[in-house]
Amino acid sequence: MPKLFTGAEIVFKALIDQKVEYIFGYPGGAVLPIYDELKNHKSVKHILARHEQGAGHAAEGYARSSGKAGVMLVTSGPGATNAVTALTDAYMDSVPLVCISGQVPTHLIGTDAFQECDTTGITRPCTKHNWLVKDVNKLSETLHLAFEVATTGRPGPVLIDIPKDIQFKKGIYKFTNNKLKKKLNGKATSKISNKDLDKFIEMMKSSTRPIFYTGGGVINSGPEASTLLRELVSLTGFPITSTLQGLGAYPGDDQQFLGMLGMHGTYEANNAMHDCDLMINIGARFDDRITGKVDEFSPNSKKIHVDIDPSSIGKNIKVDLAITSDVGQLLKSLIKRFKEKNKNFLSSNRHNTSKWWEQIENWREKKSLNFINSNKVIKPQHAVQRLYEITKDQDTYITTEVGQHQMWAAQHYKFRKPNRWMTSGGLGTMGYGLPAAIGVQIAHPEKLVVDIAGEASVLMTMQEMSTAVQYRLPIKIFILNNEYMGMVRQWQELLHEKNYSESYTAALPDFVKLAESYGCVGIRAKTPDELDEKIKEMVNINKPVIFDCVVDKSENCFPMIPSGKPHNQMILGPEEEEEISDEGKILV
Repeated sequence: MPKLFTGAEIVFKALIDQKVEYIFGYPGGAVLPIYDELKNHKSVKHILARHEQGAGHAAEGYARSSGKAGVMLVTSGPGATNAVTALTDAYMDSVPLVCISGQVPTHLIGTDAFQECDTTGITRPCTKHNWLVKDVNKLSETLHLAFEVATTGRPGPVLIDIPKDIQFKKGIYKFTNNKLKKKLNGKATSKISNKDLDKFIEMMKSSTRPIFYTGGGVINSGPEASTLLRELVSLTGFPITSTLQGLGAYPGDDQQFLGMLGMHGTYEANNAMHDCDLMINIGARFDDRITGKVDEFSPNSKKIHVDIDPSSIGKNIKVDLAITSDVGQLLKSLIKRFKEKNKNFLSSNRHNTSKWWEQIENWREKKSLNFINSNKVIKPQHAVQRLYEITKDQDTYITTEVGQHQMWAAQHYKFRKPNRWMTSGGLGTMGYGLPAAIGVQIAHPEKLVVDIAGEASVLMTMQEMSTAVQYRLPIKIFILNNEYMGMVRQWQELLHEKNYSESYTAALPDFVKLAESYGCVGIRAKTPDELDEKIKEMVNINKPVIFDCVVDKSENCFPMIPSGKPHNQMILGPEEEEEISDEGKILV
């Protein structure tokens, strides 16, 4: 007879076999058997968050910076519902996250018991898959399947709901190292045909105005994919741009890189996307922040779309060549075939694309990321630039909250490696950056981790500073404090006749004193001439730091595609501000 284990023991045996080192969680009645078992498994370390949302974002930060699945543990009812924002965030941004939730005992399900809710029902729309485990003998299989689903194909969150009685019951534990055959939504990857590769290469050879459009799929594929992308771009000599989530897959300071595209992307990136004759989409999803007005998006280009998720292809934009594949696998096959048939492509094709590069350089002359600096008040763009210059050689990891500061960080901090940039893209979750920084620091204890924050966003999960202090995590919270919900204020200015309804934060805490109350370090900079010195001070402190960087209250984030406009019609600065149509107001 096989040895029997309690459900709680099975949870930890599965975590250990999945090589899980950290779980982020918050205890409660429905998971106490699991927490009771924790003491018996020293190889799995628990990080106590101060809110389940914080636990989820910390698990996301861990996952995105390490390439491993993040694991969170929450109780039933409000524990599970508090996790929904993080699960949805992970779902939108394709982050592998395994959420283990407690549930009321099996016989109480459906009785409106204390802290009962339909967790699988609530989380079904925001997970790749979820399970309610009613048989302890199926628990181990379910847990291993959950990790498989979370990490294969297009990564994403999953949830396993475990009733309290199942955690006590004894059952068998099964684990095989063989990849589980069952896949959700078909195969994880498709075989790439030589016919498709040859068509891909032929389209590249016949193009005179090509551009690579890259996204988070490159980073999700693993570090090798980023290396291969760099090789392909070098082999072709084509320009390249990136979505918000794709930053770092290609060096941000390289001459072929046009900067980020989209609503707050560069003038040259958006215009090149509009005027190209060949758009090569690798691991991006044509979302609305990129396309602007869909029916005027890159009207004269042929489009190639490579994505691991077949449902993302043709969803928003019709394409001419669709390839369902893991990005790394595709790039490897493409480069190999390309080298076999096009040994001198770079030199022979230079003439074909010379006029295109001239046009791109003309667009670059606009210097769309320029801003009018000041020697009296700190401009937020200047603050990010100085942070970049001081930290760029330290292999720094950056997280952000959501808003103007997020866009300024994306514009002015140049990422040279993948997995160094963690931000909430699809869901746009305020409060993401601080707990995410905790997860990143756990994954990379010796590295510098900075959360570029806004004062409104960071207050949403400020309680997680307590976690940072408890576990001695020297995260740096770099607040661009303009005393407004900055992006809300900007939209109110441009779209709502300067009616700044409820966007002013009238009762902000003293962030320096707040830092001290948590037992960490508070620093404040008010003028440009003290900025460098204080940033260096922040970097050199081996403790959690809250840096209150007091910036210009009225600065708007430019360039910007006005809502309802095509992506080649950009506002470059306040002098070009124009009235937004009623249709445009709806689209923000």
